[in-house]
Amino acid sequence: MSVGEQFLKTDSLTSEISLFAMVFSWQGGFEARQLLLWFLLLAVREWGSGQVHYSVPEEAKHGTFVGRIAQDLGLELAELVPRLFRVASKGRGDLLEVNLQNGILFVNSRIDREELCGRSAECSIHLEVIVDRPLQVFHVEVEVKDINDNPPVFREGEQKVLVSESAPLESRFPLEGASDADMGLNSLLTYRLSLNEYFTLKIVTKTDKSILPELILRKPLDREEMPELNMLLTALDGGKPELTGSVQIHITILDVNDNAPEFDKPSYKVLLFENVPNDTRVIQLNASDLDEGPNREISYGIRMILPVSEKCMFSINPETGEIRIYGKLDFEENNEYEIQVKAIDKGIPSMAGHCTVLVQVLDLNDNTPEVTVTSLSLPVREDAQVGTVIALISVSDPDSGANGQVTCSLTPQVPFKLVSTFKNYYSLVLDNTLDRESVANYELVVTARDGGSPSLSATASVSVDVADVNDNAPTFAQPEYTVFVKENNPPGCHIFTVSARDSSRASTGAAGAEAALVDVNVYLIVAICAVSSLFVLTLLLYTALRCSAPPSEGACGPGKPRLVCSSAVGSWSYSQQRRQRVCSAEGPPKTDLIAFSPSLPQSREDCLSSSSEVSP
Repeated sequence: MSVGEQFLKTDSLTSEISLFAMVFSWQGGFEARQLLLWFLLLAVREWGSGQVHYSVPEEAKHGTFVGRIAQDLGLELAELVPRLFRVASKGRGDLLEVNLQNGILFVNSRIDREELCGRSAECSIHLEVIVDRPLQVFHVEVEVKDINDNPPVFREGEQKVLVSESAPLESRFPLEGASDADMGLNSLLTYRLSLNEYFTLKIVTKTDKSILPELILRKPLDREEMPELNMLLTALDGGKPELTGSVQIHITILDVNDNAPEFDKPSYKVLLFENVPNDTRVIQLNASDLDEGPNREISYGIRMILPVSEKCMFSINPETGEIRIYGKLDFEENNEYEIQVKAIDKGIPSMAGHCTVLVQVLDLNDNTPEVTVTSLSLPVREDAQVGTVIALISVSDPDSGANGQVTCSLTPQVPFKLVSTFKNYYSLVLDNTLDRESVANYELVVTARDGGSPSLSATASVSVDVADVNDNAPTFAQPEYTVFVKENNPPGCHIFTVSARDSSRASTGAAGAEAALVDVNVYLIVAICAVSSLFVLTLLLYTALRCSAPPSEGACGPGKPRLVCSSAVGSWSYSQQRRQRVCSAEGPPKTDLIAFSPSLPQSREDCLSSSSEVSP
């Protein structure tokens, strides 16, 4: 076995040590081994960044080992559960499962390749492996290998063949072949005919590589001696062990009418677009018969060969041989039909000729792409790093060729972008920095458009909320304030109000609560000042009543008591004029000085004992 074969058969491609051992065990020159080592290391890195492939035979038992998926994806067993390791398979149900204890992918339920992929040459299950923290996605392809679990099947249990007794030697009589639902060698059929003295079996290979059995007449027939003949036709497939199916061949020997109808060609090919209207003409066939009279009058019949179904999608006019559509052609459901047409004359007994019509269905762009958004990671913090994965997006289109090739685009001028991770799979990632104070929500539209003409498209909306972080300091309405304050204000008097604003969501709420608390304090201070004013006014009135004696009119006599305001908030005080005038050497007496008595006098004499006066 070569080093390359050993490399391909290695279960795990993560051990470069094993690669060194394999290379240096190879009996080659130093330069050749060095070149091979470089190639293998490059293949290891490419394998690690690409897709993981496994294979499993169909009909495998429950629990059958498929692969060490956790190890092959580079994931530790201990992080499978914390990182929410999960496997998704679109439309595949729970065929495969992963044991989170040992990281092994195993068969969970019955896998039938024919049911899963029909007659497609390739059959695989695509798995999408997703883990969180950080969000990662891996793609795993599991090839479903065919086993020989379907025997050859004939459409009917008995085939009837009409043979004229005048048929020449080497005459050919086509038989209906068997079908096998398996693929590859398992569906390769051979035929075997029971021993008889009149007919041998010949296998005919058609242009499409399919084979059909034919009876070859080796000995002249005599209806009077043997009017009927029965044989057994057995079909064998190419599987190991081989499976078989059989059909009874009943031959009726005919007299007189010795010419069978013949078509212009043994096979015809027709191309039709899908979704053509019902009753659309497919082809006009014509068969001829060399006999005369009723023996040359022909009627046509039709029978489906592929696909094997009881429903016939075509009809034929028994008199003219014109074939028309009798149903809806859908390329995605079936893209090829094989029809066997029989032309029967009206002789007694009748004879028949056969031809094959192959109808190939051409694809139209009649399916709109589908967009699926999965694994949303919302909301997104405004300090998230560029390249953060926000969501996983998959697109699909059942059409073929350019009609099924889908491209994705995103709403322009947004701080996000789509990154292709695999065929028809995308990641929505952060492409620029976010600022919740500028934009708190993004309504993104993902558009999937196929390559048809005209093209079809589909959209999916993704609403991305930006989560706030405390990244803004509080700011005042202006950088500087100038305030004039009167002297002698009592403690607790309201002087000025300032406010600050924080654009962060949490800080804004705190600032609003603080502003409300300041307003409450202002109202409390005003109420206290009002009550204090009433109390002082009451005391002043009481003092005025006690000192109600009229004062003398002397220049230095006591003046009339006056009420003056002692503060800017309206607190009233009672003052006594004193007999002493306060004078200034620089000019007239000051008029902005008001002196207040700290206490009320006890008698009128006390009121007159003051020896000074303050000018108002």
